[in-house]
Amino acid sequence: MKTLLDLENWNRKEHFAHFKQMEEPFFGATVEIDCTKAYQKAKELKVSFFIYYLHKTLVAVNSIENFKYRIADDQIYINDRVDASATIGREDGTFGFSLIEYNPDFKTFEKTALAEIERIQNTTGIFTRSFDDDNVIHFSAIPWLNFTSLSHARSYTFPDSCPKISFGKMMTSETGKRTIAMSVHVHHGLMDGLHVGQFVDTFQEAMNS
Repeated sequence: MKTLLDLENWNRKEHFAHFKQMEEPFFGATVEIDCTKAYQKAKELKVSFFIYYLHKTLVAVNSIENFKYRIADDQIYINDRVDASATIGREDGTFGFSLIEYNPDFKTFEKTALAEIERIQNTTGIFTRSFDDDNVIHFSAIPWLNFTSLSHARSYTFPDSCPKISFGKMMTSETGKRTIAMSVHVHHGLMDGLHVGQFVDTFQEAMNS
């Protein structure tokens, strides 16, 4: 479900009008996340760390209203729930786009994620299903790279306002602290650095819980 944002009375009305005209309206940042407690918790629960931090990402995304905004026909809609379209790798080195529904309950989410991962890994090609709605984040893990910045392949002619969140290689210091790079790219017509900062803080808190 989604509702229409009252654009005329929105305090970012002029910001939206300005940035939506740009050929590249997305901006992004890469930050370092402390994942020491989260990795330990995932191991204690005997669950996939990938699924664990994907769930924490969606917890944070669904906590920040601007991350639930999407643009359609020059209007902004607020989604009740945001899911994940994550890239899922296969043994042959290819990947496919998944659709993993968000659920606040981790066990329910894990079951859904595992089923979708298995489905993708038993298919071929990049698109293995239709994507009828845009209440998703574009999510990817790049565990081979400890990156400090990241760019995305994008078609400027294709209407897109979905946040893009990527994770890099987990690093472990001599003291045992574990960190991971997180890249966040968002549509500037829908949010600013303030909202990205709120998302990062909320995510870090979730990883520490």
